Amino acid sequence: MSDPAQKPFDRLDYTYKLLVVIAIVIALVILASDILIPIAFAGLLSIVMLPLVKRLERLKFPTALAISIVLLMTVTILGLCIWLIVDQIVGLVNDLPNLQSKFDTFFIQTKKTLTQELGITKVDQLKIKTEVMATVSTYLGSVLVATTNTISVLIQIPIYIFLFLIYRTKFRDFFLGLIGTDQLEWRKDVDRVVQGYISGLFLVTLIIATLNSIGLMIVGIDHAIFFGILSGVLTIIPYVGIIIGALFPVIMALITKDSIWSTVGVIIVFTVVQFLEGNFITPRITGSKVSINALAAIIALLIGGKLLGIAGMILAVPGIGLLKILLSHSRRLSPFVILLGDQNGNERMEEEESTNDAPSDPETNE
Repeated sequence: MSDPAQKPFDRLDYTYKLLVVIAIVIALVILASDILIPIAFAGLLSIVMLPLVKRLERLKFPTALAISIVLLMTVTILGLCIWLIVDQIVGLVNDLPNLQSKFDTFFIQTKKTLTQELGITKVDQLKIKTEVMATVSTYLGSVLVATTNTISVLIQIPIYIFLFLIYRTKFRDFFLGLIGTDQLEWRKDVDRVVQGYISGLFLVTLIIATLNSIGLMIVGIDHAIFFGILSGVLTIIPYVGIIIGALFPVIMALITKDSIWSTVGVIIVFTVVQFLEGNFITPRITGSKVSINALAAIIALLIGGKLLGIAGMILAVPGIGLLKILLSHSRRLSPFVILLGDQNGNERMEEEESTNDAPSDPETNE
């Protein structure tokens, strides 16, 4: 029996308050992006590392030591990957004088083609060259700034991870006291999505890097391992990363190879790998973990990129997956799951069943 003193639900007032909360959250994200980015990455990685920490704790390791061991293992693995990338970069830098001469030859041939075939004057070509060089300089400057910021973030993340894991019981008790014991059903879903997605993402990156490296070596592209690893890392950025990753070896093929078929070969390699990644690799490894449709993922990428740049694009897909879980446990916001999910009617039926099984108190379900 309902409480006669309970106020009727005002949809307009509820929508207004929800929009105000969203606006405040967006403003805070923009203003505090430098603080929130390392915290967000650390939070995701903490959830991924938590099972390993718990396993060591069951083996009677002290909590601080267990966390330190897991962190050390992670940093060691990442350090080896970075060492491999740096070794490839050193080889590329040592080859720059040779690449410079080949680029000059390529540029002269391109100028002749533009003049003879397309009728573009030397003055127009000089303007195009100036604009291209200015764009490249601006891009390299932004990359340098981004690299400096990335180093700062990478230093902060292990510290936050250690603190999140060692104080995890405090966070659990806080949420228990804030929303009640029976309202933490979504916690297991969050753990499942984050652990599955992040671990799957590392596996996808490794597979893509290996396939691209092998393909580029078969085509005969110089520094194939570096470009393969780079393209694999860039696949972290959905949809856009694979295109950026393909651009560099295509340019390398145009500059260093006399035949156009080498460039065609690079394009074929990346097209085949992209087909395998989009239709078989990612759906089987990470697709089932997040279950977000393409439209929602693209919009999330655009919003994440607008708010937080590249870091926002990386965080966008797991972030929208977590948002979907939280929305599915809210009685009034659960219809948004229909827009985010990728299984049409079946997923909605499953979410309705889980919602019906949950407590129906209109205040706590919000």
